[in-house]
Amino acid sequence: MDAQLRFADEVSQSWGTPQAARAMHQSSHKEASVRGAKVGRKHPKNQLAMIRAGWDRCLTACVVQCLHLFVVRRSDYLLIDISNSYAKFAFASRRRVSASARIATGKLSSAVVAGLLAQRHVEKVVVSSVVPAKNSAISNAAKKRAKVLWLDWKLNLGVGIDYPKPESIGADRLANAAAVAQLYGFPAVVVDFGTAVTFDIVSERRTYLGGVIAPGLEAMTNFLYQRTALLPKISLKEPRRAVGKSTIEAMQAGAVFGYRGLVREILTRIKTDQFPRKKVYVVATGGYARLIASRLPEIHVVRPHLTLEGLRIVGNLN
Repeated sequence: MDAQLRFADEVSQSWGTPQAARAMHQSSHKEASVRGAKVGRKHPKNQLAMIRAGWDRCLTACVVQCLHLFVVRRSDYLLIDISNSYAKFAFASRRRVSASARIATGKLSSAVVAGLLAQRHVEKVVVSSVVPAKNSAISNAAKKRAKVLWLDWKLNLGVGIDYPKPESIGADRLANAAAVAQLYGFPAVVVDFGTAVTFDIVSERRTYLGGVIAPGLEAMTNFLYQRTALLPKISLKEPRRAVGKSTIEAMQAGAVFGYRGLVREILTRIKTDQFPRKKVYVVATGGYARLIASRLPEIHVVRPHLTLEGLRIVGNLN
C-alpha cells in the first residue's frame, strides 16, 4: 500500500484520488485517537470496547476511500509517450484512450511505471520514446507483468514509409502519422508543438514522406532569456496588441505572432511542394497547439493527445 500511495503522489495532478485517500487514512487515525480519549473520560469501564468501535468506523471509511488502490482493473494497453520534456501516460482500450497524466521526463522511473501497472492489469505497454536513457525504466517495471511494444518503423503502423533512413524517424512522429491517417484521412500534415515543433507529412498514398523540424516556441523564448542580460523570462499567452507597451508585451508579440508566421510559411511550402491543387488536412497537437493554432485557419483541428491515439492504433495493429 505504501508503494501505491507514493506513486499516487507523483501523478496526483490528473489522478488526484489517491492523495485524498492518503489524507483520509491519516485523518482516520487521528479521529479514532481523539474519540478514544473522549470516550475514556466519560466511560472508563467501557473504554476498550468503545475505542475498538471507533477504530472500526474509521477504518471502514478509510477502506471505502482507498478501495480503488486494491481493486486491479483491466485495460488493453498502458500507453507511454516519453518526450524530452514530459512523459505522458494513459490507459486505453482498443477503441478509446482514457484520461492522461504526465510527469517531467527527469522524474520517470521504474517505480512510477510499476505503480501504474499495479493499478490495472494490461495486455501491452505501448511506448514511443525519444529519450533512450529512460527506456530501461519501462523494461524493468514491465518484467513478467506485460508485453512491451516499442514503436518503431518496423511495426505495422497503418502507413507506409518513404524515407531514406527510417530508423532515424522519431517514434512520436511515427505515432502521429499513424493517428492522423486513421482518424482524419490523407494526405495530411501533423504539426506537433513540443520541445521542437515538427511537421510530419502523410501522402495521398498513405505513406509517411518526412517532415520539417524547427525550434519549439518555449525553447526560442527561453534562449532569449538565457542569452541576454536584460530580457526577462516570459509566460506565453495571446498578446493584446502587435506593438508592445512593455518589454514583456513586446516579447510576447514577437513570440506568438512570429511563431504563427513560421508555422504558416512552412505549411504553405509543404503544400506547394508536395500537394499542389490538393486538399490537405492539417492537425495540430502538443503543448502550445491551442495557443498558436487558434488564429491559424491553415490548421483544421487541434487534437491534444494525438500521439497517445497513435500508440493505441499501433497497439491494435500489432
